[in-house]
Amino acid sequence: MAAIAEAHRTFADLSFDEKLDRLALVAVRVGLNLRPGQEVVLTASLDHVAFVRKVVDQAYKAGAYAVTVLYGDDVTTLSRYQNAPDAAFDYTPKWLADGIAEAYRSGAARLGITGQNPSLLKDQDPAKVSRANIAASRAAKPAMELVTRHTINWSIVAGATPAWAKLVFPNLPESEAVTALWEAIFHASRITGDDPMKGWKDHGANIAKRVDVLNAKRFHSLHFRGPGTNLVVGLADDHLWAGGGSTSGNGIFCNPNIPTEECFTTPHKDRVSGTVTASKPLSHQGTLIENIRVRFENGKIVEANATAGEEALRKLIAVDEGASHLGEVALVPHSSPIAQSGLLFWNTLFDENAASHIALGQAYATCIKNGETLDEATLNSKGANTSLIHVDWMIGHGGMDVDGVHADGTEEPLMRQGEWV
Repeated sequence: MAAIAEAHRTFADLSFDEKLDRLALVAVRVGLNLRPGQEVVLTASLDHVAFVRKVVDQAYKAGAYAVTVLYGDDVTTLSRYQNAPDAAFDYTPKWLADGIAEAYRSGAARLGITGQNPSLLKDQDPAKVSRANIAASRAAKPAMELVTRHTINWSIVAGATPAWAKLVFPNLPESEAVTALWEAIFHASRITGDDPMKGWKDHGANIAKRVDVLNAKRFHSLHFRGPGTNLVVGLADDHLWAGGGSTSGNGIFCNPNIPTEECFTTPHKDRVSGTVTASKPLSHQGTLIENIRVRFENGKIVEANATAGEEALRKLIAVDEGASHLGEVALVPHSSPIAQSGLLFWNTLFDENAASHIALGQAYATCIKNGETLDEATLNSKGANTSLIHVDWMIGHGGMDVDGVHADGTEEPLMRQGEWV
């Protein structure tokens, strides 16, 4: 009788510890699809220690040889901005970034746990924040190229933290806010069903069907229309749509984002024109940027405004030449479970899966036919963008229409009022 009762336990019947175990299992087995003998490089916040321990347990149960955990800490991050000499903001320890790149080249998988305080740096000097981000991006470029080329199996999952929870649930006491955010993460990450592993397999198959349809269409561009938006996004030559899971260069099928709801591809860096208005705020490196509105000409941002964080936005698009061009465009239905939750997560991993979005900066080589084998110059010639940054921000909502535009200029409805046609 006890075994029968156990089999009929619902997700609500599980203890918090058991729910964390389930999320850790999905992160390792679905996100990374970790193989026996692999190493794992795991990044997280000190607030994630309990979740990290669950992930490490699951990784070793999956056969990991070694799991290296690199912790970040909001308090020490702030200390740098408050106390470090000015020259320090143009420096990042390259030895650490080189070591991570070498780990990836040697076959290690990458797992990131996101959930840091989205507004951590809102009161800090935007110039210092920009300089520090540029230095970090330059140092991390060899490692990140292995990620953007999908050479390794990698994934990102989320864990609640007090500062993040209070931003999402400002009217709740901190402990209740953390509990509420964990529950929102569990639901968005699709672990609440009877069989999360099967649920993820079915979800991935549904996204794959949509990707196949989009790839068969071979659209020349996408046309977004909605309040404050009239934007044409040209698509790169030989572009490929992707979504859900995919097979990395090491032959392992993984799901880079837990959760994921998007179908995405590579825009042509020089063929974007029109005006677009963000539908959600952007939390970038501890700064909140709200009500973004930009205008593109010949692929480049020529006007940029925001009601909050505008200086940070301007510094972001000035990081390098590619930072003012697009590296990704993604379609997400307004019926996404994350959108329907009604929550603003202030975290790109979630908010980008609640709405169609675009990304400034680096393009994914995997979204170009045979892109993993092409050098940077060849990728650029096909329209793929190059930059030190890759920053997604949301433009979709329940009032957005999207058309696929063929090479002859004819338009075909893809989305109406935020939903697939």
